[in-house]
Amino acid sequence: MAVYAIGDVQGCYDDLMALLDEIRFNSSKDKLWFTGDLVNRGPDSLRVLRFVRDLGDSANTVLGNHDLHMLALAEKLSPFHRSDTLEEIFEAPDREELLGWMRQQPLMHHDENLRFTMVHAGLPPQWDLSQAQQVAAEVETVLQSEDYREYLANMYGDEPDTWDEDLEGWGRLRYITNCFTRLRYCSVKGKLCLQSKGEPGTQLPGFEPWFDIPDRKSEDLRIVFGHWSTLGLYRDSFGQGGIYALDTGCLWGGLLTAMRLDGPLHGDRGIYSYDCPGHKRPGM
Repeated sequence: MAVYAIGDVQGCYDDLMALLDEIRFNSSKDKLWFTGDLVNRGPDSLRVLRFVRDLGDSANTVLGNHDLHMLALAEKLSPFHRSDTLEEIFEAPDREELLGWMRQQPLMHHDENLRFTMVHAGLPPQWDLSQAQQVAAEVETVLQSEDYREYLANMYGDEPDTWDEDLEGWGRLRYITNCFTRLRYCSVKGKLCLQSKGEPGTQLPGFEPWFDIPDRKSEDLRIVFGHWSTLGLYRDSFGQGGIYALDTGCLWGGLLTAMRLDGPLHGDRGIYSYDCPGHKRPGM
């Protein structure tokens, strides 16, 4: 059995199939981890969504910002963006089944045996594994409940931008959601900088990549994530932990990347990529 983590697919079905051919994926014995943003902006979100759903126990996925955006659009709780490519999902005969399946997906996946943790975007410096699992469950519980529409209506926004254990209500859930699905940069006190989206060195003063904050409480974890296409493939192993960024910009004509989680991680071993033709230009 082999286990692979795959960066943001965003509706690029043909590219995903080509990558799976490259790694010789066998759904009867191998497993795939998806870092979120299965859908949107690419040409075949419906086929990607059906494919991953149909993998059943052979796949683990976490929710990304585009996945949550799809759920909000489906409930008419957010306006369409010019770059959205989700209409085919909303018009599909199995629409409700697919949307219901997506609402059941977690914000975080942790495997004690593999010693890997997966999120879409990042973790603020105050959260260790236990607290991250706890706060992820808070959002997952409401998203999977009958109150999910109210959550989707209140999840948008950049405030509050700093973690406080005493945060309550929609503000608390919004901060948690922003960390797991939108975070790139923050301060040493956990203040989020959601405006900065470029490569390291382009962020606003006083902020650093979330994984570079000194003494963050998750530094003992090996964390796989996506979301940050301008960062590209990034690996930094240290001690018992490590950082593995896998969004290599397939949507923009970059690569779709898989990393094998159950094998050696030295150098380029265990990294597989497919050169994507590109479906969008940055900024579209």
